[in-house]
Amino acid sequence: MSAAEVFAAVLPGLLVAHNVADHWVQTDHQAAHKGRRDTTGRLACVSHVASYTVVTAVTVGVLWWLLDLRIGLVGFVAGQVVSAVTHYWADRRFTLAWLARLTGHARFAALGVPRAGRDDNPSLGTGAYALDQSWHWAWLLVAALVTAVA
Repeated sequence: MSAAEVFAAVLPGLLVAHNVADHWVQTDHQAAHKGRRDTTGRLACVSHVASYTVVTAVTVGVLWWLLDLRIGLVGFVAGQVVSAVTHYWADRRFTLAWLARLTGHARFAALGVPRAGRDDNPSLGTGAYALDQSWHWAWLLVAALVTAVA
């Protein structure tokens, strides 16, 4: 089995695991507090990333076993580390907001955010959410590559 075949199996598995872990496994407390710039925020983010990584690791592990993928232990662990570290970085929120400002995407990040003094409803469909998800997808691609070739 080639690294390309391993990559082709692992990437969609990671993308599905990501969606489940980020939207179903993450608790309301974690989602509401992981961006705080204090101990509560750091702990909420660490606990989210820990449960998230359990989901991605189990998913890749099941694919590895059921499909008899040629994945080494180093590749498996390295792929999970790439995913976890980059997920934590983005989910602290101020880090991704900084990157959005740095790259000229601050206005896009602010799309859909409720305006002060208006009766706007908070929504999942914000620019910040789109940047967050695209960040995760890009790094899941890297994690799948690392898993396949390391």
